[in-house]
Amino acid sequence: MSQPAPLEFVSADGPVREPVTKIGGQPVWLEEPQWPLSRETGEPMRFLGQFALDGGRLAFLFMSGGGDDYIDGTWEPKGGENALVIQPGGRIPGFVTMRAQAEGPTAGTDHLPHTREPEGKDGAWQFLGGPGVEPNWLLGEEQPGTPRGWRLVVQLTDGAPFFFNFGDGGIGYAFVSPDGKEGRFLWQCS
Repeated sequence: MSQPAPLEFVSADGPVREPVTKIGGQPVWLEEPQWPLSRETGEPMRFLGQFALDGGRLAFLFMSGGGDDYIDGTWEPKGGENALVIQPGGRIPGFVTMRAQAEGPTAGTDHLPHTREPEGKDGAWQFLGGPGVEPNWLLGEEQPGTPRGWRLVVQLTDGAPFFFNFGDGGIGYAFVSPDGKEGRFLWQCS
């Protein structure tokens, strides 16, 4: 298992319109826009960020609620209250409803990743995944789907530059399927 470099996200000079890893802002779509909708409210989910994958693809992360708006079930990988959309060539799982929409609610302004020095050995930092990188589970391993072999894309904390509602001291985990075409997201809290 490789040790990932901890990240912090710093404010970009303006809107980021390149297909790079970022949190906040608006998605930089690689195919036709497809915005996920909350299963509970039918409203567009909030865009949290996009993450570069192998082969020039992106994983777009969305979650229902935000700020004081609490939506139950955002922690569940198949609950219909979060989505990790893969482009190009991805597939949308049946538990996610989509709408053709290019822009929508966002977590905040564009922020870009920068590596930083680790702060202790608790493993609760933010980092990008990749081959051989394993998540630091708060409550024990929770594979997002079957078959096994889902690869970690990113681990995020609720201490990002803006509020991610991952519960009390929570960590979010985004994964891509073994074939690289489908995403899952879940979070755990202490």
